[in-house]
Amino acid sequence: MAGDWLAAHGLVPDLALCSTATRTRETWKLAVPQLPKRPRTVYEERLYEASPGEIIAVVNEVSEECADVLVIGHNPGIQGAAQVLAGEADDEAGTRLERRGFPTSAIAVLEFAGPWKAVQPGAARLTRFWVPHE
Repeated sequence: MAGDWLAAHGLVPDLALCSTATRTRETWKLAVPQLPKRPRTVYEERLYEASPGEIIAVVNEVSEECADVLVIGHNPGIQGAAQVLAGEADDEAGTRLERRGFPTSAIAVLEFAGPWKAVQPGAARLTRFWVPHE
């Protein structure tokens, strides 16, 4: 369902950064065939049980050749990263994230203008938040 949602909304990343945990790898393996093109995937140990700061540090290392990046991680870090990065939020997306938390396979879409190395707390805008089975 997550892969279908990404494809239906034209959200096809250039790079997927995925935790090395079995569950995240399996989730990504199910989602990626639904995309119109397969993004480069990097399995990153540092995303396993990462704090928001550790997730941001991994994103800061992304090459500027990548326009769109998908991070597949774990709670509470992935929800915390979305909340910390979102200096602004579209009303509906922000409300839904606060109300729903970040269940398995949820997707937060954050927009940021600038180089990846400049991603920092408050620098992005939360534009969409999707939860499966809702």
